Amino acid sequence: MLKIGFFGAGKMAQALAKGFLTAGLVKGENITASCAPQDKQCVEAFEEFGSKVTFDNQSVADNADVLLLAVKPSVVKTVLDQIRPSFTSSRHLLLSVAMGVTVNQLENLLPDGSRVMRVMPNTPALVQCGASVYVPGNWATDEDEKLTARLLSSVGTAERVQEYLMDPITALSGSGPAYVYVIIEALADGAVRMGMPRDMAYRLASQTVLGAGTMVRETKEHPGKLKDDVTSPAGSTAAGLCALEHGGLRYTIIDALEKATNKCKETSKAL
Repeated sequence: MLKIGFFGAGKMAQALAKGFLTAGLVKGENITASCAPQDKQCVEAFEEFGSKVTFDNQSVADNADVLLLAVKPSVVKTVLDQIRPSFTSSRHLLLSVAMGVTVNQLENLLPDGSRVMRVMPNTPALVQCGASVYVPGNWATDEDEKLTARLLSSVGTAERVQEYLMDPITALSGSGPAYVYVIIEALADGAVRMGMPRDMAYRLASQTVLGAGTMVRETKEHPGKLKDDVTSPAGSTAAGLCALEHGGLRYTIIDALEKATNKCKETSKAL
């Protein structure tokens, strides 16, 4: 049975931990998480998993073999400096979900030969619908890659990518759920404006987004073709699409991805 440690116990760490537990990859008592003492919600969440919560990062490294770095990029150096004396390449594998922090930057903060994987999951991992990618470090083994893929696949999809893609991936699938929630909220708000009860509007909007995403993934048809299949000449869908194009929705989403990608790049340069 795996022994997993989390540096940081926020929403992403909670989503991954719950996913791993649901998939049966680890027991609650074999998880150790660290956070600040004032983060009571984080403490309570991991205690509900039956896990150990500590305010000492060194304790996480001492009690786990697979270490997940789930802290803000600005805190990465502090955390890795604290655990560096006890980090051993023979025992520990570090999986980092820190935005914009490269494999080389992680390896430079750890002892020579340290096994590192840079990963980017997203919060739908909480319901086993995550979209995750990973980049092996220079000293990561084939077994490390298999274990990483196994962990991430337990909470959704997982694929290996080249590191130069990590910033746009972070902007797309890492940040993407937030964009989709705004779209769901806007769809529901529009339906409420037209007289629909709000609870029904949220149910139908969320199911519609889920169904449309499944159609793209399962049929492998171009989204434009699927859109055309719904759009009858002079129909209500055509009228709605015209309003979306007039409002600049397509450009706004593209611009959001660009700005989020550039933010990731800025973060990496600042480290």
